[in-house]
Amino acid sequence: MKIPKEKCGKIKTEKTLINYKCSGILFMKKENKNTKNVYNLLGVVMKLLRITAEGLPLFKEKLDLSFYAQQRVSEEHKNILYPLFSNIYLNSANGFIGINASGKTSVLKVILLVLEMINNEPINHIETRDILGDAKEVKLNMYFFSRKSNEICRLATIITSHKSKSEGVSYSIVSESLWTKNVDEVTTRKAMLDFGGREPAMIRSSQEEFLSDDVSIMIARNKKTKEHACIVNLLKYTNENVLPFVEDIPAEVITFLDSTIERLHFVERDKRTFIHLKFKGKEEILLNNPVELNNYLSSGTVKGMITFTLAQEVLQSGGYIVVDEVENHFNKEIVTTLMRFFMDNKLNKNGGTLIFSTHYPELLDEYDRNDSIFITRNSNGITVENLSNILKRNDIKKSDAYQSGFLEGTAPTYEAYMQLKKSIAAALV
Repeated sequence: MKIPKEKCGKIKTEKTLINYKCSGILFMKKENKNTKNVYNLLGVVMKLLRITAEGLPLFKEKLDLSFYAQQRVSEEHKNILYPLFSNIYLNSANGFIGINASGKTSVLKVILLVLEMINNEPINHIETRDILGDAKEVKLNMYFFSRKSNEICRLATIITSHKSKSEGVSYSIVSESLWTKNVDEVTTRKAMLDFGGREPAMIRSSQEEFLSDDVSIMIARNKKTKEHACIVNLLKYTNENVLPFVEDIPAEVITFLDSTIERLHFVERDKRTFIHLKFKGKEEILLNNPVELNNYLSSGTVKGMITFTLAQEVLQSGGYIVVDEVENHFNKEIVTTLMRFFMDNKLNKNGGTLIFSTHYPELLDEYDRNDSIFITRNSNGITVENLSNILKRNDIKKSDAYQSGFLEGTAPTYEAYMQLKKSIAAALV
């Protein structure tokens, strides 16, 4: 069943079908007390391998992010990685850490932009397109794995910006090419993304009059292969915690977050949603707006309901969930639980991927490897470095290395600290 994105919303039948779009892909969650939740997912999920970006205004140098395991994969590490093919594995929980204003959110915006683009979304409709700024030329290289065709693909896209008084800044694609290679041709991890000497399988043409100038040629390939990248973007919920859906939260999620809640149930009646909330040993509370839940539940509980419910969808579909400042409103144990779910390949059988940013170095110690951790810095422009390029050994305690200043640029400078102290001291006189 194909439903246009603008038509996505609540659908009423004899049984309540609650759906939301995952970047244009429609999920339908059937509520039935006698059966398990049924998920109908249209298409097959692509797996992002690498992104490179040049020309982004906020970045000091070329951005280069790899999401596959670059360090040697030992037998003991295979249970925390997702196998793609041969000896190629994906990191299922990728963390970006840095001090305030180091560029973490900006990096997440680039990742989301790429995921949306290869998922057929017009650039001018993508929420994170502002990361392009007023750049005259941004060069993106997007590498991904197609399980449907069993191919490694490289999409090279050049984007430019236009400014007008009526529409402000808008974007269009200047040129674009797609290369492919069968995984059987991949002999080494180093050569996997090398497309030198190959002719493109597809080139953007000015003759394609039916293709909008801000839509990638991936739309033609995806239509043929019926592939997509399922994306859950939680950037807007960094500081705002209001349930974006009106459906029952799994009881296990509620108990994990707040054991005093006996029941939380949503009922639709006369085109209105009623929320039944009951704490153990207390009278039931009836609410008619999700915002009212914030008067009774902690911010961490509400955010946890959002995050863990959608994380379950991502684990089911093998998609992507992107969370900015993952520790906001959460204690450490809740965050590490989320990370462990994605790093457990017995639970995460479909290769769902968590991408998050954090200020907390203690979270780094949850990782047995270094190649899924990225250090962000901002000194006259944002830079990103994979921890495996700095720390060659996995057995060094990562939080100590981060806090000690060994990694450079990972703590406020001593000079800034002294200036702040003197300023406060002067104000207290």
